[in-house]
Amino acid sequence: MSKPSAAAPLALTMGEPAGIGGELALKAWLGRTEAALPPFFVIDDPDRLALLARGLGLRAAIERIEDPEEVPSLFAGALPVLCERLPRAVRAGRPDPANGPAVIASIRRAVALALAGRASAVVTSPIHKKSLYDAGFSYPGHTEFLAALVEGAPAPVMMLVIPGLRVVPVTIHLPLAKALQSLDADAIVHCGKVAAEALTTSFGVAEPTLAVAGLNPHAGEAGGLGREEIETIAPAVEELRAAGIQTLGPLPADTLFHPRARARYDAVLCMYHDQALIPLKTIDFEHGVNVTLGLPFVRTSPDHGTAFDIAGKGMASPASLIAALKLAREIAALRLRGNAVGAKRVLA
Repeated sequence: MSKPSAAAPLALTMGEPAGIGGELALKAWLGRTEAALPPFFVIDDPDRLALLARGLGLRAAIERIEDPEEVPSLFAGALPVLCERLPRAVRAGRPDPANGPAVIASIRRAVALALAGRASAVVTSPIHKKSLYDAGFSYPGHTEFLAALVEGAPAPVMMLVIPGLRVVPVTIHLPLAKALQSLDADAIVHCGKVAAEALTTSFGVAEPTLAVAGLNPHAGEAGGLGREEIETIAPAVEELRAAGIQTLGPLPADTLFHPRARARYDAVLCMYHDQALIPLKTIDFEHGVNVTLGLPFVRTSPDHGTAFDIAGKGMASPASLIAALKLAREIAALRLRGNAVGAKRVLA
């Protein structure tokens, strides 16, 4: 793996072509100056983006490129596109498994460019898992696929970020009953250690503090409302403390996310998906960013899906993609400088 140069652009993947990803890429490029966006390129079909821009009435110039090194000189005047052809015409809101291999190839190419140092980070547009499964995709989602593309990578950890809050779900895309069955101290400790390291190396927090949510109401009421806090979560908290990580908890989840509570920690470990995502999306639905921790390259993504119901209608907001692009550049810059110290509680 090569270290990216300071001038390396960001690589944005195609995502599900029948969703809103293409529209967001076009709108983000159109807002590049106002949002102070770093240079980026899209791995996509340039003809479909040009057709989409015309259909939406977006005055976005499209420029096909052969390699990322062309991006800095082109970005001010056109959206650079590294060509990945789609075999089927795209119909908004109607995913076609025939286009799945191109979606997967876009991700593979972005990762390869990041590992080679030719892209400073990977920003992934939303995918539609069902159409990819129909095309032979065998991974639960983006995160697992990205980890599989890196030999020897540890189990990746998902962090969701908005200004003022970072959350890490210990269990992710599982039915709630299975998530509770799979929760164990080792998983909590792994997520805590990866998150603490990332807070230092990728977010500039010198001495990170983690909060750990309880699983049961009122964090179990000393066993009266469940024993998971006593038997699973508290031992994990003690192990994280023994590793030198400032860790609070287990704490009742219902009082963990108000402003005064959030001022006490730099990230919170949540026991299941919705425990993490409901407060984050309630506080700031428009600007959530998904960051994958534990990979040898930077990966961010908008914290929303393909939005088939509004695809092709010009209604999609690029706010989350813009936040993902900006955060990717900030993390990449910190890693490049090797900046392992910074102001306490730096907010993304």
